[in-house]
Amino acid sequence: MGVIKIYFFGDSICFGQYVSPHLTWVHAISERLDPIGREHAASIIVQNPSVNGDTTSLALERLNFDVIFHRPDVVYVQFGMNDCNHRETDNGRPRVSDEDFTANLREIIAKLLAGGTRAVILANNHPSTKIDLLPGGEVTYERSNAHYNGLVRKIGEEHNAYSTFIDLEAAFSRVAEEKAANVGDALMADGVHLGRLGHEIYTEIVWPKVSDVVTGLMKA
Repeated sequence: MGVIKIYFFGDSICFGQYVSPHLTWVHAISERLDPIGREHAASIIVQNPSVNGDTTSLALERLNFDVIFHRPDVVYVQFGMNDCNHRETDNGRPRVSDEDFTANLREIIAKLLAGGTRAVILANNHPSTKIDLLPGGEVTYERSNAHYNGLVRKIGEEHNAYSTFIDLEAAFSRVAEEKAANVGDALMADGVHLGRLGHEIYTEIVWPKVSDVVTGLMKA
């Protein structure tokens, strides 16, 4: 029996902050992977070393120990909602500049592939409804998040070294509309974190991509 390891590497959106573990989208995808593993006489191991509040800079510091050391076959990478944020002490600058954010994502991908990861799934983030002005600047969190989503999209369109890119920003609004809801209905009151409907929407968007990648590896 073969073993396929898939790791979800991100921040609170992957971790599922404020939601019970069994209701998170990563948990739902893990459950759906079991039948695929049995069908191909394989054991699929899902791990989620995501950390609330993480930026790409912080993620790079723990990448080797938390992910690469375990030799995952597939890694789902999603960051940005903390990178794009501002703190009072940032003096109008984001926590991670857009230049460093782009470089960090590319470095994460390069390190994963060099470490033996067979497929990297890169995703940007859902739209935010948080329209508050960020500290020390004139931009809202909503606009800053959209800008960083665009940076991830550009990487996804430019690179062929990983298996797929998921444009969650575009898909999230569409799926919410199909469910007769708007983006705000799927988020917590903070306009950032996923509510229960948000986790259901993520599952619907991410699952087909993960399923295709994992099935492809087992058939290879």
